[in-house]
Amino acid sequence: MANKIKIDNAVLKRLKRQEEKERIEFKKKRKFILIVCEGGKTEPNYFKSIKLTLPKNVLETVDIDIHGTGANTVKVVEIAEQKIEDAKRTRNKVFDSVWIVIDRDSFLANDFNNAIFKCNGKGYRCAWTNEAFELWYILHFQYRNTPMSRGDYKRVIEEEINRRGNEIGMFIDSKFKYKKNDENIYKLLARLGDENQAKENAKKLKALYIDEKFANHNPCTFVDELVEEIYALREEEEEEDE
Repeated sequence: MANKIKIDNAVLKRLKRQEEKERIEFKKKRKFILIVCEGGKTEPNYFKSIKLTLPKNVLETVDIDIHGTGANTVKVVEIAEQKIEDAKRTRNKVFDSVWIVIDRDSFLANDFNNAIFKCNGKGYRCAWTNEAFELWYILHFQYRNTPMSRGDYKRVIEEEINRRGNEIGMFIDSKFKYKKNDENIYKLLARLGDENQAKENAKKLKALYIDEKFANHNPCTFVDELVEEIYALREEEEEEDE
């Protein structure tokens, strides 16, 4: 007969306290948002940084789940569906808003288009970018309405950040080198770029296209709409407090 593993009472009490704390915190939540990203780190890091700018009282009542997948376009939507089902089954959590974040990259046009169609059909919002998520960064500094290569994205980001940084003596010992998983990119863009300009530039790009051949809409991004929704949480909380 196998021996039963005895768990220390102190450990059991600690686990029970933790479960009770999570239960209370969960009950306080009034809104649930799910963000599932194609990228494993670049996009999640960016949106997690925005999340950290929200006031404490907002984070106490709004639950924002942010996940990186490292999967292809259509697979990202499937992963989101699974997370929605898991949340409903294990915690009876129903998301008020679901966002899928994907890039065109080198994926087939049909795969990219179908992923967006699938999002729309299921009522998900899609913060897609053609060609790469970094287009959103560039729009903080300049308007671009012609396609760019992957290398061009990196070059322009480095040039703009280094130029603005040098003007305020930010980069003295070394130059800024862009890395896709940079956890500080949001702070750099907030300090050196113009987010309102980025939003206006994104709107101007979207206005150039009227059809649903999304893979041909290059450059274009809907990241601004997800950013706006996260920021709007502050205003919603302020209105409820009045």
